[in-house]
Amino acid sequence: MRPDDWHLTDHLDGFLARAGEFLHSRPALHTVPLTVTEALRTRGANAYGAEAPVFGWLERAGEVRAAFFRTPPRRLNLTPLTPEEADALAAHLADLGHALPGVGADHDTATAFAEAWQRHTGATPTLHERQRLYRLGTLTPPEPLPDGRGRVAGEQDREQLMLWYREFAAAIGAGPSTDASSWADTRIAYGRVTFWETPNGTPVSMAGLTPMVAGQIRVAPVYTPAHLRGRGYAGAATVEVSRAALASGAAEVLLFADLANPTSNGLYQRIGYRPVTDFAVYDF
Repeated sequence: MRPDDWHLTDHLDGFLARAGEFLHSRPALHTVPLTVTEALRTRGANAYGAEAPVFGWLERAGEVRAAFFRTPPRRLNLTPLTPEEADALAAHLADLGHALPGVGADHDTATAFAEAWQRHTGATPTLHERQRLYRLGTLTPPEPLPDGRGRVAGEQDREQLMLWYREFAAAIGAGPSTDASSWADTRIAYGRVTFWETPNGTPVSMAGLTPMVAGQIRVAPVYTPAHLRGRGYAGAATVEVSRAALASGAAEVLLFADLANPTSNGLYQRIGYRPVTDFAVYDF
């Protein structure tokens, strides 16, 4: 494979003009690049930080075969690649002097790229997380639901959202992908976080939704403070936002679960989510 098969740019519009149709062709597998590029398109190039994002696509005979993006200082994100394609991209980025902190992709692609990056740069990859992507089949609310109700978070909940967002980021071992206040304000503005609250009005869990792109919406994040877990609150909140996603017209409702957490994986399957494929995240 020739290095010029890969095209790099820091211009979102140019990237979407070439790779947008490809990304839309497989909305579930491409859910992360679709939602990230939509956030960049609607909120501006600094939606994930001050440093300019980088985009790229693999093109042969006029056809886009794969794509990637990176919002520094975060990891590289890849659509599915063959081992040969992963090796060629790793060599190309290494030759250009890119310093990558890690990679995230479907399991086989992430592993192939991590091994190639080690060959070309000497960096040692460490598996950070294994995730499973799920797609909603028939929504099946748990019975009985915990006492309480779902409620869309509003302006009065801003401090609570900021707190839980920081706690969620710490719980998954990642720094916040954006400023907590900006995260809360955006979700309040578009009604994209739902609380499960007790009968006395105390929020005990939250579940969020990404905007709809290419007919798909992803549930993210789902968070319950540690001292409130095991009471069915997360399942109730997830059911609420899943219903909202279906009501908005989504053809596919998706979510990721950490494979190291059998409780959440079991919960999502009980309420109707079915496995699509596994993903991996490596640190370099």
